[in-house]
Amino acid sequence: MKASAGGEMDPIAEQYVKLVLGVGEHDGGYVDAYYGPEVWQQEVKTEQPSLDTLRARADRLIEEITPIDVAEADTLVQLRKAYLKRQLEAVRAYVGILQGDTLKFDDESRALYDAVAPTYDEAHFRSLLDSLDAVLPGSGAVPARLERYRQAFVIPPAKLDTVFRASIAESRRRTLAHLQLPANEEFVLEYVKDKPWSGYNWYQGNAKSLIQMNTDLPIFIDRAIDLGAHEGYPGHHVYNVLLEQTLVRGKGWPEYSVYPLFSPQSLIAEGSANYGIDVAFPGEERTEFEREVLYPLAGLDPSRAAEYARVQALVGKLSYAGNEAARMYLNGEISADSAAKWLNTYALMEPERARQRVRFFDTYRSYVINYNYGRDLVKNYVEKRAGNDPNARWREFGLLLASPRLPSDLH
Repeated sequence: MKASAGGEMDPIAEQYVKLVLGVGEHDGGYVDAYYGPEVWQQEVKTEQPSLDTLRARADRLIEEITPIDVAEADTLVQLRKAYLKRQLEAVRAYVGILQGDTLKFDDESRALYDAVAPTYDEAHFRSLLDSLDAVLPGSGAVPARLERYRQAFVIPPAKLDTVFRASIAESRRRTLAHLQLPANEEFVLEYVKDKPWSGYNWYQGNAKSLIQMNTDLPIFIDRAIDLGAHEGYPGHHVYNVLLEQTLVRGKGWPEYSVYPLFSPQSLIAEGSANYGIDVAFPGEERTEFEREVLYPLAGLDPSRAAEYARVQALVGKLSYAGNEAARMYLNGEISADSAAKWLNTYALMEPERARQRVRFFDTYRSYVINYNYGRDLVKNYVEKRAGNDPNARWREFGLLLASPRLPSDLH
C-alpha cells in the first residue's frame, strides 16, 4: 500500500485492524470481510488475546487518536480520524457486550451504529394497514389477504437462477454506466438454506464477492431486484470494491481492509445498498424492467407488474414495524412468539417468515435499523445534494460509497 494522507494515524489503524480480528476470534460472525496482510491475521490467531486485553487496547487506541491534530483544510483526513475513533468506540462497546454488558435497544444501536432509529406506535401502523385494506382484494384480516395475493408473484424455483442473473446483469450494466470499477471485479452466486437472512454478500478482496441467496422460503418477484441490487450492484459488492480501490489501495488506509459487522460502517453499507436500488432504477424504470424482462423470465403475468408494485410500495412503508418488534423483544418487553405475531400483524410477514425474522433479531439484534433508517439517512443525504437529477444522484452516491463518512455525518 502507498504512503497515506494522515500518516500519523497509520499505526493506530494497523492496531485497529488487529483489534477487530481479535474480537473475531471470540465471535465468528464479527469480521464480515478481511483482505489485509495475512501476517496480521496469523499474529492475532497465535496470540489469542482475551476480551479484557482487547477492551484495554481499544481504550488505549481511543486515547491515542483523540489528541491527533488534523488540519482543518484536509477534510478527508478529518473524516478519517472521526471514522477511526468512532469505529474503535464501537469495537469497545461490542467487546463489552461479549463480556456481558446489557444495553437497551436504542443504547446498543447508538453505541454500535452511531444512530438511533425513530419510534412509531401501533396507531401509525394501523393507519398504513387501512391503506392496504382499501386496495387488496377479498375480505378479512390484511396479513392473510396479502399472503394470498402475493402467491401469484412467487418465482418458480426452477427459474430462480435465470431471474436473479438477469436482475444482477441489468443492475451491473446501470452501475457501470456511472461508476468506475476495476476491470477484474466479479462475484460468484450461490443458493443456500437454513440461514437467518434472505441474502448475503461475502466480500473477499481484490474486487471479488461471494453472493449467497437463501431459498428457505418462497421468493417473490420484487426480491430479484431488491436482492440483486442490494447484494451486488450498486450495493454491497460495489461499496466494498470502491472502499478497497479508493481508500485501501488508493490512500493506503489499512483500516478499511477489515469490516467489523457490528459497527457504524454497517449502517452506511446497508443504507446505501437499499437506497442504491432507487438510484439504479429511478421512477418507473424498475417496474418497466420487471414487466418487460423479469416477469416473462419467471413465467408470471407481466400485466400485473404495476399493480403489484403499488401494493409493495404500501407494504414497504411498514418496514419500521420490524424495528418496533425488535426493540420490544430485545428490551425484554415481549416474547419471541409475540414478536413474530407483531411482525405478522404489522409488518405483514407470513408466520414462517416472521419466525425467521425473530431468529435474525436473536443473531443480529439492533442491526435491523441499518436497513430502513440507514436507507432514509443515505437517501436524504444524497438527495439534499443532488436534487431530482438522476446523474447527480449517481455522482453523490458514488462519492459517499468511497468516503470515510459516519452515520452521524449524514444528518
